[in-house]
Amino acid sequence: MGQREGHSGLEHYLIAFLDWFGMPSVGLPAVFLVALISATLLPMGSEPVLFAYVSVNPSMLWPAIVVATIGNTIGGMVNWSLGLGARNAFEAYKGATAGRMQRWLVSLGPKFLLLSWLPGIGDPLCALAGWLRMPWKACLIYMAIGKFLRYVTFTLILVSIPSEFWHAIGRFIGIGT
Repeated sequence: MGQREGHSGLEHYLIAFLDWFGMPSVGLPAVFLVALISATLLPMGSEPVLFAYVSVNPSMLWPAIVVATIGNTIGGMVNWSLGLGARNAFEAYKGATAGRMQRWLVSLGPKFLLLSWLPGIGDPLCALAGWLRMPWKACLIYMAIGKFLRYVTFTLILVSIPSEFWHAIGRFIGIGT
């Protein structure tokens, strides 16, 4: 994977990363797409793409965070829909059951989706909200708040780290020239 003409530095790392996944390497659409896909049950993280984009385009910090939040929230709602569909299919097949965990989550309501940003459990929580037939509008709002706070926190932390560190990491893992 050679360096494309006209690209250098962190922009090259972003393009190499997106090329590796076969993703579009053009600005905010790439941030949106990666954030959406990473919010589904597929194992993928969106923070590296968001951070790389913001590193190359610092003036786009807030638009990029908003775009990533929207993409990730839509992905969370895909999980919610999958959970609802699974619940409906399950009930059509075998009748409803309610356990202690289900009652606890129902008592919390959609607020538990503030944790939808957590690695490993966040995406299944979105599907579980659909399974429990929680109101989609409330789920959408709590998911969006949790995911927005995640992107703000992680992006601001990552951009505060000197770019020399990221260049060294890129050289270590063999990305770049």
